[in-house]
Amino acid sequence: MILKEKIQIVYIGNKLSTKGYNVTTIDTLSSQLELEGYRLVVASSFKNLLLRLMDMFFVVLKNRKADYLLLDTYSTSAFWFAFLISQLARILNIKYIPILHGGNLPNRLRENPKSCQLIFGNAYKNVAPSNYLLKYFTEAGFKNILFIPNAIEIEKYQFKLRTDLQPKLLWVRAFASIYNPKMAVDVLVELKKKYPLAELCMIGPDKDGSLEQTKKYAQEKGVDIVFTGKLSKEQWITISQNYAVFINTTHFDNTPVSVIEAMALGLPIVSTRVGGIPFLLSDQENALLVSDNATGEMVSAILFLLMNPDIALDIANQARKIVETFDWQQTKLLWKDLLS
Repeated sequence: MILKEKIQIVYIGNKLSTKGYNVTTIDTLSSQLELEGYRLVVASSFKNLLLRLMDMFFVVLKNRKADYLLLDTYSTSAFWFAFLISQLARILNIKYIPILHGGNLPNRLRENPKSCQLIFGNAYKNVAPSNYLLKYFTEAGFKNILFIPNAIEIEKYQFKLRTDLQPKLLWVRAFASIYNPKMAVDVLVELKKKYPLAELCMIGPDKDGSLEQTKKYAQEKGVDIVFTGKLSKEQWITISQNYAVFINTTHFDNTPVSVIEAMALGLPIVSTRVGGIPFLLSDQENALLVSDNATGEMVSAILFLLMNPDIALDIANQARKIVETFDWQQTKLLWKDLLS
């Protein structure tokens, strides 16, 4: 259904997919909302931090009559971008809606309570894409928060039945230290002791120099790994058909889209039990969860799946059922209600 009168939305975040970074919510959600009839202005795609911040300010000032301002909010240095933009929106009397992405935002609530109150307490609404953040923000006393999960278009993800599991691992994420890519290398090293032909493909762009560090680490460990760099969603979905187990090695997390996509594709998942992951995945029901940075635990979990393909298939089936509730056709109703 197309809206009769277009509601104007300014969407502020790091729109850097054209600069070699992964596609994020600002890319997908803005496009989806436009298709539903909303009029969007999006910023910013400047790679330079200062230029990006200046562009964000300029776009907000120029579009001060917008109905709503969506604001991607992360837990690291980009948190302060959100803080500054939110206060500008307050001055301009724009209804702003932080979209909470940072897996470490609960620490921000503890460490920067005054700044968090200024951002989140004065927001029109705060959108939590995970029950993890919903829980922590509710416990911190914020009433103006609602749950809208990260959406995917489920029809674009072909579910593959993996009845004959092979030791072929897939890792999909930006290369950054918080996502612990070197752990994936260690997992492969240990897995090869049992399965000498074990493989690992790591997909994603570099974020903080970790890509080259991980390549060097793999060489030092004497293992060959497929590093693809950044791929389009369609490309990595195609490649995923050649792999059997999805591993997620992160130190911090919220509700990673790559994990949601792996659930949709039928890849049994082995992940660290950090941040929002236990709110998305249930151990031994729709995934296997291990301790942070616990290489041995992850290897044992992978071996368990390889030796019990029926259980792996059941885990994958259960994960698919959950992720079907994240389909855009359902979540868009929540956005329409919020932006009405």
